[in-house]
Parts: sequence; structure tokens; C-alpha cells
Amino acid sequence: CHVFLATSPIHRAAKLKMSTNEVLSTAVRSVEYAASLFDDVEFSAEDAFRTEPEFLADVLEAAADAGARTLNVPDTVGYATPQEVRDRFAVLAARIKQRHPHVIFSTHCHDDLGMAVANSLAAVQGGARQVEGAINGIGERAGNCSIEEVIMALKVREDLYGVTTGADSRHLVRASKILCEITETVIARNKSVVGINAFAHEAGIHQHGMLADSRTYEIMRPQDVGFEGSWFVLGKHSGRHAIAKRAETIGRPIEGERLAAVVAGFKRRADQIGEINDAELIAIIDQVDGVSEVVAQYA
Repeated sequence: CHVFLATSPIHRAAKLKMSTNEVLSTAVRSVEYAASLFDDVEFSAEDAFRTEPEFLADVLEAAADAGARTLNVPDTVGYATPQEVRDRFAVLAARIKQRHPHVIFSTHCHDDLGMAVANSLAAVQGGARQVEGAINGIGERAGNCSIEEVIMALKVREDLYGVTTGADSRHLVRASKILCEITETVIARNKSVVGINAFAHEAGIHQHGMLADSRTYEIMRPQDVGFEGSWFVLGKHSGRHAIAKRAETIGRPIEGERLAAVVAGFKRRADQIGEINDAELIAIIDQVDGVSEVVAQYA
């Protein structure tokens, strides 16, 4: 059972019209009642990061005394910064875990300033062991913490955070797509982890590095989040290596002067239409080969 009550001055005055003592007693009474009915109770101090630090600690400790097993410290309006979050969790944990060593601290961040994921990860560093978020970052206003980004950050940088999750990350892309269909929304192509461009490469130097070793430009495997693999976007920034590789893949290998001519034609066409698909590439190769044949006839 999840019980929450606002604790910040603005919420106490404008919304609840309650004093600090009234908020404290209401939190205790609510958690005690919930604990009489449920084995597991979570208490959230809404708008925690605009709450006076000492009063916030008093409310959370009182909730733990009343039977809350999980203490949630939410950045309800996306106001906090990573350093603030890390420090606040560390201070709260140091105080409350002395009497309640088994209590779990939880973080719940909103993205109003674009820091929900960073703040959630900072909370983990400060001692949080539960992260509340949403696939695709959906939620009130600018949304909640994108849970898929947190999962992969903890997985890729386990050396830094030193924790793991029980999430099977191979289902993240599928979950994202299902949610897009249900909510009838579209995420940005360059959305971290699950965006269609998350493992796409267009720049020539990037494609060249990927051909040599995918680790040059990918810090996680696309298969780890549910994509089939990486792919190259052939466009104006692509280099001759990627063009030649794609031509070979579609059964039209090119090299030498022929490759140089195809690359020149490719660049001209890419300036006109942007991305070059396989049909366009074949047409460019055919055009180069056609010109070569004519030149050969009159040589």
C-alpha cells in the first residue's frame, strides 16, 4: 500500500492548509492504519526537495516508526539537481537507517528540467535501492524518469554504481513499442536506448570504426535492449568504406575507380534527398556502370 502526503511549505499552505505538526500527525496516522491492513507499506513525502531538510527527515523517520518499509523521496516537480539528490539521500539514510536498517529508500523523479534520469542515478549513489519511473518517460507534465535509461545506465556502468536490477533489458524495445501503440504517441528517433536511431550510424568515421569493431561507437549491444542489431544510415556523411560495404551486401561489389564514381554520385544524390536506400544505391551504381559502358564503346 502506497501512502503519500505533501510536505513542502507551498503544498502545506496552498493545497493542504495544514501546519507541520498536522502533516506529521496525519502521515503517522495514515501509515499506521495502512500497516494494520497491509504487510508492505510505502510512504512518499510529496515535493520532498522543496521541503525543509530537517522536517523531511522528521516525517520520513516517523513514517518508518509507524510501519513504513519503503520511504520514497520524490522530486515531484523536477526541481532538484543530481548533487542535491545524492546528498539528501545520503543524509536521510545515515539518520534513519540507524533505527531502521532494513528500510528501503526509493526515488521518484520528474523531468521538468530534463534531469529525471540523472537525479534517479544520483539517488542510487546516495543509497536509494528502488527507482520509480516509466517506460518512454511518460507521466505528468514533462514526464517521469525513463526507466529504460536507468536500467541500461546501471547495467553499462555497473563499475560505477555497483548495483544490478532484476530487469530483463532484452524486452525494453518491445515494451516501448507496445506503450507507443497503446498511448498513440511517437517517441523521438534519437531517444536514448529505445529510439530508432539509438544504434544507427551515418557519419563516415563512425561507420568506419563500426566496421572495424562495434565497440568503437557502441557502449551497449543493440540485442541487449531488444533490437536485432546496428545499422548504417547511408547519407551525405557516409564514407566510401560504408558505401562499398553496403554495395557488397546487396550483391553489387564496387572498387577502384568505379567505387570513386559511385561515391561521387552518391554524395550528389544524398544532398538532394538525404538518406540513400538500397534502391537508390543500385540506381547510382547502374548509372555509373552505364556511363562506363558508353565510354568503353568509344574508347
